Amino acid sequence: MTHSMEMASYRKPESIKGSTRIAGLLLASVMALALAGCNTTATDMTGIDKAQGSAENISSLNDVIRNNPKDPEAYNVRGSAFGRAGRSNDAIKDFNTALQLNPNFYQAYANRALVYRNLGNTAQAAADYSRAIQINPQYDTAYIGRGNLYRQAGKLDQALNDFQQAIQLNTTDARAYHNRGLIYQARNQHKQAIEDFSTAISLQPDAAEPYNGRGISYVALGDDDNAFDDFNTAIKLDGDIAEGWANQALIYEHRGEKARAAKSYAKAVQLDPNYKPAKDGLARTRGA
Repeated sequence: MTHSMEMASYRKPESIKGSTRIAGLLLASVMALALAGCNTTATDMTGIDKAQGSAENISSLNDVIRNNPKDPEAYNVRGSAFGRAGRSNDAIKDFNTALQLNPNFYQAYANRALVYRNLGNTAQAAADYSRAIQINPQYDTAYIGRGNLYRQAGKLDQALNDFQQAIQLNTTDARAYHNRGLIYQARNQHKQAIEDFSTAISLQPDAAEPYNGRGISYVALGDDDNAFDDFNTAIKLDGDIAEGWANQALIYEHRGEKARAAKSYAKAVQLDPNYKPAKDGLARTRGA
């Protein structure tokens, strides 16, 4: 997260009657966020503002390339702009050209990997991230990108290794901590998860997702008050994420405030009519 951070999950029973069911819903809530993408970082496509995908900007980049047809950086930048504009085939073509001009252009490999990932070609994306790492073993962005692929494929040990490597390289990319936090959370290591989510928040305080993630771990530890604060902050930062509203609703439900819960569930359903935890929660609380 502009940025939309990778998200995920978790649980733990509490003392309130019915809380095991609620905790399970919280787990499903955040697991649905696991496929969201968080893209940050300097010269890479992951850090280019969405405005750079505008027709006006692409036109300017066309002029740059006409004046510098042998400049790999120009193709890398335009490829990134094409990627932001959703023009995946054009983006891949430009990254290919950049790599033909400079076979060691590791940023172009990482940018092409992101396009392949968005196209669902995870094998090629992983290969490109690995090639970027082979060229530059200090390149934190590639470890984070490949780690995200591993995490989404359920290869948590490999994902953890990549996030650990990025963190050991002193990355300032919040995704490394956020996603390591998700793995700790998946393993019910909630105190470690909270520490990582807090670091992610300090690095990227305008991102809603780490607040949702940290809130889930607070719930798992029985700390509904801090969880509620985090879910409310997540909504303030980005009120268009259905999971945030559903998570808030679950706390209301924990507290027996069914009318408020139903209102928040309804907002989540409005944002994402197919989001099952919100639909189920609304069915439980509507008219209660």
